[in-house]
Amino acid sequence: MAGTGVDREHWARIAEEWIAWVRTPGHDSFWAWRDAFLAFVGEGSGEALDVGCGEGRIARELKGLGYRVTAADGARPLLEAARAADSADAYALADAANLPFEDGRFDRVVAYNMLMDVEDVPSCVREMRRVLRADGVLVASIVHPFRDRGRFAGDGPGAPFVLEGSYYGRERFEDAEERDGMVMHFAGWSQPLEAYVQAFEQAGLAITALREPVPDLSQGRERYERWTRIPCFLWLKAQILD
Repeated sequence: MAGTGVDREHWARIAEEWIAWVRTPGHDSFWAWRDAFLAFVGEGSGEALDVGCGEGRIARELKGLGYRVTAADGARPLLEAARAADSADAYALADAANLPFEDGRFDRVVAYNMLMDVEDVPSCVREMRRVLRADGVLVASIVHPFRDRGRFAGDGPGAPFVLEGSYYGRERFEDAEERDGMVMHFAGWSQPLEAYVQAFEQAGLAITALREPVPDLSQGRERYERWTRIPCFLWLKAQILD
């Protein structure tokens, strides 16, 4: 779509792909970082908003941590899949840059691997800040910007990581990943870490925690060993500046 939020037309189009991809146990990278991410979010009992909830995976995890969860997504097929799976306590069909909630409603706002899909990150971060309580916490996960700009020059865990272009600048990407007979089409924007941090800064948010987590290699996850050398994800916590 034209606008500032997530490309809802893309996600509506590939909704069935995504649902199959993430609901196959142990299939994608989420499982190798899941426990560490939930520990990073932390348990709670307040109101949480899952922005760009997709089929509801993170919303379900937030419920498990004790939050009362509202799941929001701009792609109707994904939101309906989240609802059918009883992923949250409430649902909203909403663009990330135009959230239909009053100011200061949520104790936690979680943006899990969706800011890379956003055309205008500053507009979306401002909306997340607006609906966050004064003492609330915004938790964001993104594909690490450095990982986004390079590639491993082989399949082995010791293969060198190669940066062929520039780390700087903003680029549109469209790619397909195939594994175990399933295909997932990804699309979004790649940009350096500075761009994300500036969006937080301009929204009046201070980053209070940063993690570059390593994967859990147990339970047959050895294929992620290479990501113990180069970070695959970047996690941030932010709070409203006084």
